[in-house]
Amino acid sequence: MLQALPGIWVARLNPGVSCFNLCCHNLNLFLYPYDVIRLKHHLELSSDAFLERHVDVVLRDGCFFPEVLLSMSELPEKPCPFLSPSGCSVYLHRPEACRMFPIEQGLVYEAKTRRNRKIHYFKPPGFCQGSKGRKQWTPSAWIKDQGAEDYNRMTQRWSELMRMFRSDPWGGEGPDGKRGKMAFMAAYNMDAFQEFVFKSSFLKRYRIASALLDKARTDDVELLKIGLAWIEFFVWRKSSPLLRPRKS
Repeated sequence: MLQALPGIWVARLNPGVSCFNLCCHNLNLFLYPYDVIRLKHHLELSSDAFLERHVDVVLRDGCFFPEVLLSMSELPEKPCPFLSPSGCSVYLHRPEACRMFPIEQGLVYEAKTRRNRKIHYFKPPGFCQGSKGRKQWTPSAWIKDQGAEDYNRMTQRWSELMRMFRSDPWGGEGPDGKRGKMAFMAAYNMDAFQEFVFKSSFLKRYRIASALLDKARTDDVELLKIGLAWIEFFVWRKSSPLLRPRKS
């Protein structure tokens, strides 16, 4: 059984470590909405182009919202498409899962307090030399060192929504229906969602915090905050300080 640890021994990855790049092959690497924003901007791709070229969208049994995984290369060893002989070619914008490795994290919902509690696990694969590091890290120190603070904040927000999707909100329509596709757009396709917000009747129907709305015109991260708040209202009729329906 995995154990949550207050301190871990982790070696920094570099070409001198025998397992260098081994962890970048044949992965089920989940991409969260903030990951997609960072990568598609770095690669100078539209949302549609990034999703088409680099993503597998899967719906697992018992899930009511699709999950997004990074597509591996078609080469025999199925490396990450961004892996080069010298290492990660998108390192400054690598996904949260890569930043956190070999730490795994999750949220535990505590019914009594109605709050989520973050937990961390350390279970590296057999080839990983991370546990042989000479410096002991706490999870918080590792997160800071790896530049994962923003990733953690945005993914925690996304995890709260995914917890709500553990029960079926779609009725007979299912997640492939019109409502499900709209919710997916608001999470993973910021180009399409921006057009929806600013070129449809959206702003006539919803009141958005003005400071957030101004930033969202040019900042996809701020736009994503609107998207997540809108999903909560659109799917569950749950208003937030960021987004409320206008009175008719």
